[in-house]
Amino acid sequence: MVRSLAGDGAAYAALLRRLGDHLRAYYLRRLGRAADAEDLLQETLIAMHARRSTYDPSRPFTAWMHAIARYKLIDFYRRTRRRAEEPLDDPDILFGSEDASAAEAQLDVERLLGRLPEKTRRLIRDVKIEGLSTAEAAARHGISESAVKVGVHRGLKSLGAKLEDERP
Repeated sequence: MVRSLAGDGAAYAALLRRLGDHLRAYYLRRLGRAADAEDLLQETLIAMHARRSTYDPSRPFTAWMHAIARYKLIDFYRRTRRRAEEPLDDPDILFGSEDASAAEAQLDVERLLGRLPEKTRRLIRDVKIEGLSTAEAAARHGISESAVKVGVHRGLKSLGAKLEDERP
């Protein structure tokens, strides 16, 4: 995380991939449904990206990450009017490795993005996963910053609608 804050895009992408495994297992263990776990994984990674400037490198990263994951889980329980069956205050559960390999077999970010057109997929990957600014993504794809913002927004909205349609 410290390297990514210093502008290392490759370190940030690697961090997101590794966190995806842990978060997927954390949510899957609590919710039991891969679709719900995947939804929360995406919300958490987006929240982490949006709030990455609040991370204090002098403090443990796992505590900061657990707080975001925990709040996203609480928000989910509130939205769905479900109750937690396990305590939510144990940060070691998030980074326990026992379920990481099982979670890897679950839906992953690439599979979800595969449901979108290539152009939209590339924009979301660049901005939301690799951490490029809208200006950097615009330059990479030869389009305006507004077009990047609109493309990412519409792509995420479309993906959310597709996932919502799959819910029983």
